[in-house]
Amino acid sequence: MSEKLKVVSPIDESIYCECALNNEGDINDTLALAEKAQQEWKIRPIADRKEYINKFIDAFEKNKKRISEELTNQMGRPIAYTPFEVNGTIERARGMVQLADSSLVDVLVEKKEGFNRYIKREPLGIVFVVPAWNYPFLIAINSIVPALLAGNAVVLRHSAQTPLVAERFADAFKEAGLPEGLFQYLHLSHKDTAGLIEDKRVGFVAFTGSVSGGYQIQKVAAKRFIGVGLELGGKDPAYVRSDVDLDYAVENLVDGAFFNSGQSCCGIERIYVHESVYDKFVEGFVKLTKNYKLGNPLDPETTMGPVAKRSGADLVRKHIKDAVNAGAKALIDESLFPEAKENTNYLAPQVLVDVDHSMDVMYEESFGPVVGIMKVQNDEEALKLMNDSPFGLSASIWTESEEEAIKIGDKVNTGTWFMNRCDYLDPHLAWVGVKDSGRGCSLSQVGFEHLTRPKSYHLKVKH
Repeated sequence: MSEKLKVVSPIDESIYCECALNNEGDINDTLALAEKAQQEWKIRPIADRKEYINKFIDAFEKNKKRISEELTNQMGRPIAYTPFEVNGTIERARGMVQLADSSLVDVLVEKKEGFNRYIKREPLGIVFVVPAWNYPFLIAINSIVPALLAGNAVVLRHSAQTPLVAERFADAFKEAGLPEGLFQYLHLSHKDTAGLIEDKRVGFVAFTGSVSGGYQIQKVAAKRFIGVGLELGGKDPAYVRSDVDLDYAVENLVDGAFFNSGQSCCGIERIYVHESVYDKFVEGFVKLTKNYKLGNPLDPETTMGPVAKRSGADLVRKHIKDAVNAGAKALIDESLFPEAKENTNYLAPQVLVDVDHSMDVMYEESFGPVVGIMKVQNDEEALKLMNDSPFGLSASIWTESEEEAIKIGDKVNTGTWFMNRCDYLDPHLAWVGVKDSGRGCSLSQVGFEHLTRPKSYHLKVKH
């Protein structure tokens, strides 16, 4: 009898579903089928590949209701919001289709008499995608669609928290008529995941998850000369300047901090506010935060659900408790959120002031509904604090001056720099991290480069 993967729903900690774990034999059969299918797929015109992806998008969109309900049950995001992930997945997929032709075109070099010289972008073969559970469709689609468009086959191993995501992708690809073997999924243990990465038939690994998970993936992949894309953690800062549109910044930063119960790699976890607007900003931020309705995410009135894992809830509680014990002040009375109880996955959103970088809540990833706010005197102090982090996924500035935003952004160590926006991925822009936020790139034309290899053609033409 095969082992079972059991998904514990954060809603009530019941077993929501069970999936059979695949074994070594399944892995071998999957890779053999993928390898065979990819040999024919890689020589198909890009126009053919795009047609299949467009059919996949249409099939995926038709299943929005089921996808949304399953997602809420698996990871706890309110049912009022899960359909937006389906929409976002479609947007990103279509964005990748739009970029395919220009991203995969041959690179022409300077003409030289008697020679024909150019660089082709060749697919890598089999791309192994290992996404995280917090935005399980969006994260996975970042690699799946461009990998297929580039001529690769894809094997997906989704998070143990959201395994049904893989199955819904498979449903849509099947309905689209994608040739057998080009997209497959496996439910795997950590041991078998490592074994698959070691298999010589795998050409690239796209991993999204924790820093510790990234180190483990890198350690296994280092046994072979293959590419690895690592999108890891974040402790993303926001800087609110004195020339800010205050109401706009408050509204968007509250959402940036607490959407998805704060479980976003690029969510706002620390905010630095110029002293001239600090008091009004904090007042508005706290007032708006109190409007959240914490509760069962299947209730359409709920605006904040439980965090996905008990271990994550415990970490957030520890960060808050340690900060308060070290002198921080918590501005949200938890009694306003009666669903927030110890020994559950339900957490009240929390806003901390009088914080500093000696506290984990301002330095280590919390990945939950808590944010720290610090007062700063000027741009230089804000810049120093923003860069004082082991992470560098995204950062944002809230100002009316684009000139100053660019000037400061040039000095911030981050993969994406936002002005008056946060917690958003644009499929036309590179998604990349620095420091412990990872390496490699997804999305944009640059993302396609990581899913292909250059092959030079140096042809001497005789006349």
